[in-house]
Amino acid sequence: MYKVALVDDHTLLSEAIAGLVRQFENFEVIYIGLNGKELLDYLKADDSVQPDIVLMDVKMPVMGGVETTVCLTKHYPDIKVLALSVEEEEQVVMQMIRAGAKGYLLKDTRKSILEEALNDVLTHGFYYTNTVEKLVKRSKAAKEEDVALKEREIEFIKHACTEMTYKEIAKVMFLSPKTIEGYRESVFQKLGLKNRTGLVIYAIKNNIFVP
Repeated sequence: MYKVALVDDHTLLSEAIAGLVRQFENFEVIYIGLNGKELLDYLKADDSVQPDIVLMDVKMPVMGGVETTVCLTKHYPDIKVLALSVEEEEQVVMQMIRAGAKGYLLKDTRKSILEEALNDVLTHGFYYTNTVEKLVKRSKAAKEEDVALKEREIEFIKHACTEMTYKEIAKVMFLSPKTIEGYRESVFQKLGLKNRTGLVIYAIKNNIFVP
């Protein structure tokens, strides 16, 4: 039996999805959590029984799907994440895929599609709908050229992953706040990011910053 964990802050919906998964041949639900932190705490407490697949919501309190997926990809690479969310914006989908998710489904997907996705993730390592496949191809085409980060930009990223303000980062790097603002804009543009949270996730995934 393949083991499945569900992480979603909507309890009733999680129970309903768990009920569907239990109807699938060769699948059992071993864990249901309200957010990513609960899942990671569960794994740290006893990693002898790990799920094969985690059905992961994106927007959750305490610790969301993207951040949790990054941690799972890094520390529990054998666990496959399949996003199951109401969020359908391209940016959100690609954040999950870049974080390490092996597929992305909307919560109103058909039962048969969910079963197919679970089996494909285990058999082939991923499950991409036509929409997600197009997004992935577009993303790869846009990133054919490697992102060239300067040494000082990398230093800025490391500091930005802490709780320091941009003014405090400027003092530590012996630069003016205006220069730090320039680094921020440059890094965000190069990496296609919109906020500091996205920068932290990128830094963790690419081993620039270790939490």
